[in-house]
Amino acid sequence: MTIQTLGVIGAGTMGNGIAQTAAVSGLKVVLIDVTEQALAKGMAAVGSSLERLVAKGKLDAAVRDAALARIETSTDYQRLAAVDLVVEAATENLELKTRILKQIETIVSPSTIVASNTSSISITALAATLAEPARFIGMHFFNPVPLMPLVEIIRGLQTSDATAATVAELVTRFEKSPINVRNSPGFVVNRILVPMINEAFFLLAEGVATAEEIDAGMRLGANHPIGPLALADLVGLDVCLAVMEVFVEDFGDPKYRPCPLLREYVAAGRLGRKTGRGVYEYA
Repeated sequence: MTIQTLGVIGAGTMGNGIAQTAAVSGLKVVLIDVTEQALAKGMAAVGSSLERLVAKGKLDAAVRDAALARIETSTDYQRLAAVDLVVEAATENLELKTRILKQIETIVSPSTIVASNTSSISITALAATLAEPARFIGMHFFNPVPLMPLVEIIRGLQTSDATAATVAELVTRFEKSPINVRNSPGFVVNRILVPMINEAFFLLAEGVATAEEIDAGMRLGANHPIGPLALADLVGLDVCLAVMEVFVEDFGDPKYRPCPLLREYVAAGRLGRKTGRGVYEYA
């Protein structure tokens, strides 16, 4: 099976990035969200991202225009009826994702592959909510999607070989590099990354160093391109907290306890770049 049309649920940072990547690669895209305002904001982000690529000489203006023309937006899930693959890219919440996936399955054709962009929730558990779990798989993209080359492909216990092979082929068409990951909380990257971010919050809370010094330490001492606290702001502090809570629940290990300061920032609505303020402030 060759994927020609992609459905994306959620026009936020990850969803609009996936939509942009697919459209630039030549796929028709149906981008779904609950409000027209959310869709307009998502498409504005796509337009700005494409414009930056054109300005930097990394994309032709004609390719930009063609990509934008390939993206259809709608608040109606019925528009997904003819897609070949649909990716759920909603907030990292098990109940919400389960509800969306069940709704998707009542609309798409029996041959449609259903995927989740979850960064930590069990693919096996999500697949179990569907009547046809063999067609379900994890496709974990990284932010910003158009620029980051990695996609984690996560097979649940029920995922078929055909589903995995089709998704791997699609990822290479996106000119990205897939890694195959066994289902486990946080998969590979977030299993390593988010506890590091959490530990950086503990250092900050304990006054061991300032945020700037903590980030400089990892940039200059570990050759990271961005410090863990700045990265947390980019990812979203709410997302980091949600991942840590999944780790605590699924592993039952206290080493994954979220830092109280991280919880406090999220409670205050200081979620990072998307709200204009997290560990740092943004214009």
